[in-house]
Amino acid sequence: MSPSTWRHQTSDAVALGPFGEEEDAARGVMGRRDRLIIFGDAPLASNRRANDGGDVAVLPHEGTYSVMYGPLAVSVGAGYRRGYLARPDQAGRYPTVVLTPDLDGLGAHEKAVARRLARHGLAVLVVDLYVDAPADRDQALTAYNSLTDSEALRTIDEAYDYLRSEDIDWAQTDRVGVIGLDVGGRFSLLSAAHRKWVGAAAAVSTPLTGDEDRQFQVADILRHVAVPVLGLYGADDDLVDVETVDEAQTRNSTGQWLLYEGAGHAFLDEVGEDYHEASAEDAIARLVGFFTTHLPVKTEVELG
Repeated sequence: MSPSTWRHQTSDAVALGPFGEEEDAARGVMGRRDRLIIFGDAPLASNRRANDGGDVAVLPHEGTYSVMYGPLAVSVGAGYRRGYLARPDQAGRYPTVVLTPDLDGLGAHEKAVARRLARHGLAVLVVDLYVDAPADRDQALTAYNSLTDSEALRTIDEAYDYLRSEDIDWAQTDRVGVIGLDVGGRFSLLSAAHRKWVGAAAAVSTPLTGDEDRQFQVADILRHVAVPVLGLYGADDDLVDVETVDEAQTRNSTGQWLLYEGAGHAFLDEVGEDYHEASAEDAIARLVGFFTTHLPVKTEVELG
């Protein structure tokens, strides 16, 4: 089967799994040659909403693991960036992912995604690419437009260096995953194209055009990403044209680019107006399956 953009209908969410072509075919697939509509018959279990804590805390068992989560200062150059860590609360080295935030910077959305992935056995480090937290959308736009691609890459490199520190005994760092939300996805894809330590990359609702004035353009980056890629989008996104998602699949031979019917731009943001629960639940399951498939598996750590 040739690569195609998958248009996914989530009135019935699909079950957890690797979501390969054979599995989807077994569940039942209908559609035109260039787009598939996937119907599932097993709804995913809903996760309870977790309160965001200011200190590192243990989240009660939801999914596979109880998790530790909380704010973290990530050393970048002579200063620090705001960060957030969520990881399983059990000894061991876990598949590890660096998450880059959306336009507004590190907030409740990123923290919630990190915790949900951690409940299923991923260690997730969120790093804010902005020096200062924007107070509103205008400040966020100014901060984003002032942030160069090279600066963003350096910050992500510093986050990776932190994960490789001698005192970090919970991260698998031979190959690390990267995921970006909204505009953060351009930096996850940029890392995947230029950093050998990246083992898999995901982008959620990432604009694929409109970056012609930046150092790198996402449309060109896609041709140079050799690692597996997962792109997740709402079919009703008012900021991302679905035709550009189709084009991304054409340009990115290592990727799977999926559209959720009835979902908007912020379908994954559980505190936002666009939150689309069925699509969000499926997206989390796919992200978990994607990263656990393509990153090093958990290894045990001997306790002294």
